[in-house]
Amino acid sequence: MEDIPAVGLSSWKASPGKVTEAVKEAIDAGYRHFDCAYFYHNEREVGAGIRCKIKEGAVRREDLFIATKLWCTCHKKSLVETACRRSLKALKLNYLDLYLIHWPMGFKPPHPEWIMSCSELSFCLSHPRVQDLPLDESNMVIPGDTDFLDTWEAMEDLVITGLVKNIGVSNFNHEQLERLLNKPGLRFKPLTNQIECHPYLTQKNLISFCQSRDVSVTAYCPLGGSCEGVDLIDDPVIQRIAKEHGKSPAQILIRFQIQRNVIVIPGSITPSDIKENIQVFDFELTQHDMDNILSLNRNLRLATFPITKNHKDYPFHIEY
Repeated sequence: MEDIPAVGLSSWKASPGKVTEAVKEAIDAGYRHFDCAYFYHNEREVGAGIRCKIKEGAVRREDLFIATKLWCTCHKKSLVETACRRSLKALKLNYLDLYLIHWPMGFKPPHPEWIMSCSELSFCLSHPRVQDLPLDESNMVIPGDTDFLDTWEAMEDLVITGLVKNIGVSNFNHEQLERLLNKPGLRFKPLTNQIECHPYLTQKNLISFCQSRDVSVTAYCPLGGSCEGVDLIDDPVIQRIAKEHGKSPAQILIRFQIQRNVIVIPGSITPSDIKENIQVFDFELTQHDMDNILSLNRNLRLATFPITKNHKDYPFHIEY
């Protein structure tokens, strides 16, 4: 089991035109951990940035830790390797350091013999996301008939064949993670559970559960977002602590996670932010700072994925 670098760059919501440059900036700034997903539809551009820097001699492939994710329409055991190879091809890599099950929920897979009119076919090809979210007439996701324990067996096979070095999960609640860890015949434990985490959603219970089971936690959306028009970055508590340390609010939010032994993957395409977000190892928050930040919790979840809430494996119906 490998250690994941403490700070990584997330490519979520990074527009394809900007992400290649962002990856190059990040490698120059010292990032070695890159988090992607099939669903972000920018793996090709992430790969281009990585390849460019390897070619330049700025970094070697074995110094990088590259993660991507299996999408929900590919939970069938027979589709997992195909999906992984598709991501590897887009990234132009021959192995992944980490492959995650993006959500515990399997969706209806795209039909291989889709009979479509020309106009429908060209629409689907130019809007790849259409196939990613199969919807019923009430615009809710159509579930697949898969179980994530079976999907996990196909993930384990990828480690055996050498396509991936480590496997993990994302957006699993503690019951789902427990069920996976207790799976009879488990060959590989998940390396990490990647979850939304920031001071408005501190995830105290889920983090302590994961860490007690020797599963690391990776925090996505660490800088939060807007709640009732209030940006976490503008929270007076965060602002005050930032001033006291002579750091930016974003640096405080990232450092907060590091001190909880949580891996953190802020996303940015702005060169100055990319640099600043990894300059978090030259100061320490006090216990008082940590307690004040933890007290901001309001169980505010930004990534709720509402079109999936009727799914049998929807992860957010229980407290953690």
